Amino acid sequence: MKKTTLFKACTLAVAMAAASASHAGSLTIASPQDPGSWDPIDTFLVNWASVGTNIFDGLTYRGPDLELVPGLATSWEELDDGKRIRFTLREGVVFHNGEPFDAEAVKFTFDRLLGDEGARGPQRSNYTAISHVTVVDDTTVDFFLYQPDPVLLTKLAAYGAMIVPPGYIEEHGEEYFDTHPVGTGPFKVVEYTPRSDVKLEAFAEHWGGAPKLDSVTYRFISEPSTAVAELQAGRVDIVLPPTVPIGMIDSINAHPNAEVVSVASPTVEALRFNTQSGITADERVRQAIIMAVDRQAIVDSILAGEGSVIASFQGEQSFGFDASLEPYPFDPQQAQALLTEAGVEPGTELQIDIRGNDATFAEVAQVVAAYLQGVGLNASIQPYETNVLLNDIIPAGRTGAMFQQKWGGWTFDFDNTAYLMYHSGERWNPYDSDATLDEMLDAQRSITDRAERETLLQFVARYTKERALEMPLYSLNALYGVGSRVENFEPAPDNRIRLTDVDVTE
Repeated sequence: MKKTTLFKACTLAVAMAAASASHAGSLTIASPQDPGSWDPIDTFLVNWASVGTNIFDGLTYRGPDLELVPGLATSWEELDDGKRIRFTLREGVVFHNGEPFDAEAVKFTFDRLLGDEGARGPQRSNYTAISHVTVVDDTTVDFFLYQPDPVLLTKLAAYGAMIVPPGYIEEHGEEYFDTHPVGTGPFKVVEYTPRSDVKLEAFAEHWGGAPKLDSVTYRFISEPSTAVAELQAGRVDIVLPPTVPIGMIDSINAHPNAEVVSVASPTVEALRFNTQSGITADERVRQAIIMAVDRQAIVDSILAGEGSVIASFQGEQSFGFDASLEPYPFDPQQAQALLTEAGVEPGTELQIDIRGNDATFAEVAQVVAAYLQGVGLNASIQPYETNVLLNDIIPAGRTGAMFQQKWGGWTFDFDNTAYLMYHSGERWNPYDSDATLDEMLDAQRSITDRAERETLLQFVARYTKERALEMPLYSLNALYGVGSRVENFEPAPDNRIRLTDVDVTE
């Protein structure tokens, strides 16, 4: 080869490499929690969804704009008065391992979710309207329902409904799939180190087109101050909610290479009660505890305008929200009277369980304890590692008198919160059983008239408020810490950020 030709070839190669580098790169994200399993049916965690949304696809998809659009299904049709839904599937889709996506994969996914494997996880109760799934042909499936579910299409866009590869799971087994997940999403998992990080690479064969990024690393950083320091140092590009402490917003925004991006979200915070034993088994005591705390003062002093007081365990974006429902008033005098009526002695102790890595809520809990001290209750705060609190303490009914519950409400429908929090036997309801509530919660799932269903959900909210099943605190904006080199990032209200179009400047 002539020198000039060789020189031109080398120059062209360098130019192509430079062009490639300018349109690709690596992104590092700080996530506060390692979910411990990447299997969609094992999870209930928002921090799973932040990663899982990029590994897996559902039949439907809902992005940051909250519009429901086709995913692995290109269309669907309701038949038999809503008791059967026929899905037409996208052709030419493959899983990360090369296995083809087809109707059998959809049937396998839901047979698994609704079967023994799903029964061991927290997701199945979201999909109990489904009786079974039948394959019509390679690109068509029918979902047969026990009764119409007005939220089902949204539920098919995330979490337990993510489509998984039958051949891969049958070959490698369930336990292997927990830590070596395979989906059809825009990124594939290449390495997972528990409690440290998970590394993803772009999946060029994705049906929606190859991502702009080459790779993404999610680092599990539970300490908020560490995550923020890494962002400011440029070693992390995005810090996910709820990591960013309210008190650090100004310092992040003052940094030349970082900012806080805030978006209204369905996330709500509450202190739920042990309604089964101890002083909080008495409804009067629960009402007293709620009235002893000035929640508006907490929002004003700690949240810096990034939240608002709620009367029930949902925010105003939730279907079923009732703007006319007033929170319990801040009334220490009435609280004291109720405690006296219930026979609670001054100096009685109670325990508040919280997530140990949630700096903002740790401040909230301290303020709540101070207010309770004002009515004669001595509250101690017990922090737990988040996975321990969520996987062990709460479901097993081993909490103190009060325990922190943060809920994403990602369907933007009160059903997703209310059914899981209040229905007898549910994972997040270890203490209470109320036949009236069960009846209402079951009934609303089969109502197709939107106005009628909304009225019933609003009644559920009013009923749970009257029973004082929790101290509703506030709805909270989703706060993202974002580095200056990140481009095309769209914050998701429910933390389910899709990274296909995100890019970085190198």
